[in-house]
Amino acid sequence: MKDNGKGEAMSDFSFNHFNFNVLDLQRSLRFYEEALDLHELSRNEQDDFIIVYLGDDSTDFRLELTYLKNRTEAYDLGEQEFHLALRTVDIGAAHDRHEKMGCICFENHGMGIYFIEDPDGYWIEIIPDRTKPITWR
Repeated sequence: MKDNGKGEAMSDFSFNHFNFNVLDLQRSLRFYEEALDLHELSRNEQDDFIIVYLGDDSTDFRLELTYLKNRTEAYDLGEQEFHLALRTVDIGAAHDRHEKMGCICFENHGMGIYFIEDPDGYWIEIIPDRTKPITWR
């Protein structure tokens, strides 16, 4: 740990990105743009794979989509004991958007959250800005 100049401890590490492997890159890019307003920041194209980094223009965190060109089978996601979470300033509008897309896979009204599922079966938690009322219940 280092001092950040304000007498506060600062980690030597910081979050950078999270990776999802995808079966159809174009389908996934369309989904993330439509569902979450994530857009392509950079791309690394190689002979056998393509890596695309998506961003939200609000944070430095990126979602990495890895497309293996010769892959033909869906990925085995196990028991889905991991997920990505995104916060929204308008949970009601977000819920309406995702409901119209048909991608909501689980709702927890007690916690005021819900999950959407991407084309490859990954779950993404949608959480409200806790300073605003929850409007989708």
